[in-house]
Amino acid sequence: MTPPPLAIANPFAGIDHGVAFWFHAHLTPTFVSVLRGITEFGSSEWIAVVLSVAVLFFVFKRWWPSLLMMVVAVPGGMLLNEWVKILVHRHRPFVDGWFVDWSGYSFASGHTIGATLLYGQLALFIIPMIKNRRGRVLVYSAATVVIVLVGFSRIALGAHYLTDVLGGMFLGTSWLTLCLLVSRPLRRAVVPPVIADVLPDATPALVPVPIPAEVAVAPASESLI
Repeated sequence: MTPPPLAIANPFAGIDHGVAFWFHAHLTPTFVSVLRGITEFGSSEWIAVVLSVAVLFFVFKRWWPSLLMMVVAVPGGMLLNEWVKILVHRHRPFVDGWFVDWSGYSFASGHTIGATLLYGQLALFIIPMIKNRRGRVLVYSAATVVIVLVGFSRIALGAHYLTDVLGGMFLGTSWLTLCLLVSRPLRRAVVPPVIADVLPDATPALVPVPIPAEVAVAPASESLI
């Protein structure tokens, strides 16, 4: 048998198996139905639909840097995760059961990294357009909640270990950060009109304030008394 390309000892194996078996022992048909509904928000089919709508919107608006960023960040990150799965070669917690509908390797969670990339990237597009700080916090919190719920659903269903989900969040966030840093010069060169309206001027002009002639300046010796 050929060994996996990359063998990594998991120091959290005890926690991973303990969490997986606990949820597996407490699953009910109703709980599984709810979890399946939540996990769809990280499925490749749902991501493809949202991504297609976003691409059409950016093409209509002619926001080419945003279009390029979306295409590279989301599908690119998901393809990178497929390579990581093959490299790590970790098997899933459960592969048999009436609710099992998955296959492939476990690390990192594809649903979790897909949700992290999609909703994280959408939040990065929307937040600069919102002037209200409370609105920005709301968008960031909503994206975070959806990502966490998708990750939780994968653990509870037995599709992934806890570290698979945490790894997906870490890889997704790292990939988004890298794409953001690399695309910064491009975004500075061509900024969408809506975002440009809310950005402050880079070099605001300094206008001198005239002093009325009748205002006398006290001598230095008097001002110290």
